Amino acid sequence: MTGRMRSVLIAGFLLAAAMLASLLAGAKLLPPSSLLDLLQGRDSETAVILWQLRLPRLALGLVVGAALGAAGAIIQAATRNPLGDPGLLGINAGASLAVVTGSGLFGLAPTMTVWLASGGAALAALAVHAVAGAPRGPSAPIKLTLAGVAVTAFCLGIGQAIALADPERFDLVRNWRVGALSGDGLALLPAIALPLLMGVALAALLAPRLNLLALGEDRAAALGLSVGWTQAGSLLAVVLLAGAAVAAAGPIAFIGLAAPHIARRLGGADQRIVLPLAALVGAALVVVADTLGRVVVPPAELPVGIVAALIGAPVLATLARPRRSEA
Repeated sequence: MTGRMRSVLIAGFLLAAAMLASLLAGAKLLPPSSLLDLLQGRDSETAVILWQLRLPRLALGLVVGAALGAAGAIIQAATRNPLGDPGLLGINAGASLAVVTGSGLFGLAPTMTVWLASGGAALAALAVHAVAGAPRGPSAPIKLTLAGVAVTAFCLGIGQAIALADPERFDLVRNWRVGALSGDGLALLPAIALPLLMGVALAALLAPRLNLLALGEDRAAALGLSVGWTQAGSLLAVVLLAGAAVAAAGPIAFIGLAAPHIARRLGGADQRIVLPLAALVGAALVVVADTLGRVVVPPAELPVGIVAALIGAPVLATLARPRRSEA
């Protein structure tokens, strides 16, 4: 068995375990036998809980997590910035501001604003590059991250001001604004399907080019790569993936930052392997965060965005420690 196949199997096993825990754990702990009721079509209380609440929520978590994981991997590869993340670089905040504005001022449901979210994400990404001044060299990642923090703070501040201006109108998106999965997951998926599919297709086309870009812009250009078009395509893929994820579940941080690091630990640096692995890992992280949010303070729930932020620090601290082979 090759190392790549082993990595995919490990990621798949972890995702399957997270999915099983998501179905069984919650305010009411279900026995494993309840899955047989579901498979056999029995009309029972546990089957209703699974069909109407947990399965739709699981499906949405898988899609959102995969989109954020893949978006983070693309950002980190395209900018060669290990801190690249839709949350840190202002993209999630821009999409969130667009959705809050559309929902609050025009009465649109969050999923009806998916293209508006993508537009907000694109504007925020352009603003980050404008603030950073298209940096190059060793300091470029730091400058991009600082610019992303500034744009994020600006977007969050504007969104908070808009929401406070009319609290009753914005009450419907209160949980969404901190990152939350809805029980209407299956109903939300069609609204975000097209941008997600477009983002996935574009990411698949970009993977070999991102491998060349990892050599450095000058070397990649010498090998015949159109660096500008590759970076523009990467930005478009990230905007589509992150915009759809934010429109469906709100701005969930950390996932796009951690998933690519874990994927590279499992599968190496080849973006053709890293991108799908990051999607699998991102899906598992969102599902785990959602499951923990349902069980830590029963019968209340913590939104997945809050749990993701809480578990982010120790996971990233572990990733930051050098491996023995690197010591």
